[in-house]
Amino acid sequence: MKKEFKISMAIIAITAATIFTACNNSSSDTKTSDKDSAKTEMAHEGGDHIYACPMHPEVTGKEGDTCPKCGMKLEHNDNAGGPSNVSMQFTATPASPKANEEVTLSITPKLKDKPTEQVPLDVEHTKKIHLIVVSDDLSWFNHIHPELNADGSYTVKEKFPAAGKYTLFADYKPSGANHTVDNLNVTVAGTVPAAKTYGADKLSGAAGDGFSVSLTLEGGKFLTNMPMHLSGVMMLNGKEVDVNTLEDYLGAKAHMVVVSLADKKYLHVHPSIEGGKFDLHTTFDKPGVYRGWIQFQSKGKVYTSDFVMNVAEGKVGEMKDMKKDEHAVH
Repeated sequence: MKKEFKISMAIIAITAATIFTACNNSSSDTKTSDKDSAKTEMAHEGGDHIYACPMHPEVTGKEGDTCPKCGMKLEHNDNAGGPSNVSMQFTATPASPKANEEVTLSITPKLKDKPTEQVPLDVEHTKKIHLIVVSDDLSWFNHIHPELNADGSYTVKEKFPAAGKYTLFADYKPSGANHTVDNLNVTVAGTVPAAKTYGADKLSGAAGDGFSVSLTLEGGKFLTNMPMHLSGVMMLNGKEVDVNTLEDYLGAKAHMVVVSLADKKYLHVHPSIEGGKFDLHTTFDKPGVYRGWIQFQSKGKVYTSDFVMNVAEGKVGEMKDMKKDEHAVH
């Protein structure tokens, strides 16, 4: 009887110990799970978000960084780098226009998986689409804005000054998606004039009515793959003008577009204002000739100054020297 009692007590003790251990393990697992959840939540809130340029979503970095291509501050965008579900349907009427003939340009954003649905676009710089038009030799430039129609298309009329190929950069942002630039093309029928050639840098551009803009490049050389910093001085009849006195044009004091001659790469640079002057930052990926246009507004009229930039391949020694000079300046 005593023996049976001892065996029963032993079984009860083992069972109790097992239950106690299981409870402790369950509590430990719960705490570990809670800790993991907290860590995951903290990681999500902490630094694992993606920050990207609102104009160049392929440019990513950390919070507080600025875009090396246009100078804009990076914004939280966890969709940056993702594939686009939007394509642009484009037509020109007539399809093969002549020089100085009015052409209706129609562009319609389409969802690749739902082509019958209309695609809403965000308003950026006061417009839903910015259409930058350049001739193949970059001697001619225009900046126009298609208007929305009931069927979801955007149309605008344009005249091309000479025969040849024209590139149209459709600059827009579908709601809830990344900012996009589509390259479109129009070919104007007729005999194509000789292409314009470019020599040395042209960093001063007359804009009309006595206005001009002069750029000064920090370091003195345009090089690839490193930040370029330019200061822009506004002149009116030979006297410097504080650019803060300009009217806003498309939500800013000025806009600058830069296009490469060889492969028609497009940059939309955003000048900030420092000491009454334009302050511009950009980076060139490839060497070659680039054309730039700064646009601003005064008394309701839009003015354009144009520039030529010869960009050389950045060599290690030159890049180090320029970085030293930059640190010395700042």
